[in-house]
Amino acid sequence: MAEEEKSLLHKMKPIVERMPMVNPPDGHVHFKKKVMYTIIILLLYFAMTNILIYGLDQAQTIDLFEQFRAIFAGESGSLVHLGITPIVNASIMMQLFQGADIIDLDLKKEEDKALYQSTQKFLVIIMIIVQAAPQAFGYLHPAGGLVEAIDATFAGQGMMLARIIIISQLVVGGYLLFLMDEVVSKWGIGSGISLFILAGVAQGLFTGMFNWAPAPGAETAVPSGAIPKTIYLVQHSTAGELVRGGFETILLQQPNPLIGLGTTIAIFLIVAYVESSRIELPLSHGRARGARGRYPLKLTYTSVMPVIFAAALLANINLFAMLFYTNPTFQAFPLLGGQWWVGVFPPGSTEPIAGGAWYISNVQGLQEWLLPLISDRYAGMLSPEGVAWSYSKLQIIARVICYFTFMTVSCLLFANFWVKTTNMDAESVAEQIQDSGMQIPGFRRDPRVLKKVLERYIPTITSFSGIFIGALAAGADLLGSVGGATGTSLFLAVSILIQLYEQLGKEQMMEMHPMLREFFGSQ
Repeated sequence: MAEEEKSLLHKMKPIVERMPMVNPPDGHVHFKKKVMYTIIILLLYFAMTNILIYGLDQAQTIDLFEQFRAIFAGESGSLVHLGITPIVNASIMMQLFQGADIIDLDLKKEEDKALYQSTQKFLVIIMIIVQAAPQAFGYLHPAGGLVEAIDATFAGQGMMLARIIIISQLVVGGYLLFLMDEVVSKWGIGSGISLFILAGVAQGLFTGMFNWAPAPGAETAVPSGAIPKTIYLVQHSTAGELVRGGFETILLQQPNPLIGLGTTIAIFLIVAYVESSRIELPLSHGRARGARGRYPLKLTYTSVMPVIFAAALLANINLFAMLFYTNPTFQAFPLLGGQWWVGVFPPGSTEPIAGGAWYISNVQGLQEWLLPLISDRYAGMLSPEGVAWSYSKLQIIARVICYFTFMTVSCLLFANFWVKTTNMDAESVAEQIQDSGMQIPGFRRDPRVLKKVLERYIPTITSFSGIFIGALAAGADLLGSVGGATGTSLFLAVSILIQLYEQLGKEQMMEMHPMLREFFGSQ
């Protein structure tokens, strides 16, 4: 039976292998060239975020992933409106299929591993189309001028053809972003997905801290950046005004309160410390006497991918809850359509205010939970503007617990899936150490022995890593940050930045000592 399942997936090989893709380098790519490719892709990414979709009515655009935009990169209404969500969703589906043994592939074999990656690329294209089409037919409205111009030539077909034009741009932008991710992974340094997340969060943090312009729609000239706002209010307020409400405005009032800047710095320091925590297994070379090394098992062994997957899962739940409550087609769905307990969304808003979707929605900062628990004065800060809605303290506590639990459990599950599908489990690591000529001192040079030693650490540290980074990401959200970046996105950005720094060091080391390339699995 397993053989039949495997043969079914192999039948897709002629299709998936003919897809446009980025070929890997034939040999070693020089460090300077890797840096150059990484910088070029980063500049291209920023350029694409500023290319608006042609024929789109920006005023009526509803960004379904608005509250997750910092995590999924991209820019609302731009060519990369979909961000990295199709790539992440395709990866989640492939991991679930592999973990549930729906696809029978041995990822330790080069042929099966190549087929797995090619199938995932094919799935990315499908996910781009699946995500682009519903948005164009409900939330990305074509501009009236484009519809009228098309109607003049194709009578009665203006709206449909305008939507097809928008979908085509989303598909092109989404696939270009996917190819850019491949360029960074194969020719550059690190991961394209991580690079795009880091770029978006860094941009948001910079503007959140230093923006001198007032917030959009603001009636005063108070700057929206945390630091300029503080300086402006101190300079333009009397001592009495500061005591009566000025300090409260500086510390707590959105946008970019000073407490957000403080928690941003705290999160940065916490994540930097956690990323440096690790267990190091001593290694020695089997043939070169005196050659020793260490194999690090970091506290964040599974890196940041489980958090990205958990955020993607949360975004999809939020998306479908919104569709079931607001979309006329989905409202007719039995049991779920139009039900308040699935999620309540005000007109034009992508954030739930009640129902199951609200209880697991990300809590953004102290003003959404701690301050309302301390004083009823801040309870109104929980309700979206223009929506009359109130929450009891018990509901607020329940929301914090539900969100925290969702993130930790999701990250735990995705961490175990990620380890199994990326050859980071005990058996795969034992084979990698064996193939590099290294061994653990005091143990026989046998992959089975290495596997038994590693099984004492890797399964435990994988589960702990998933729970820990999920709790850390949720805790960062509870503390909040500046620049529209959620605590989770800030956690991801700091982790990615530290990993990029370590990757740069490793690349330089391999450039100086070519023999290390074999150990790190590089060409």
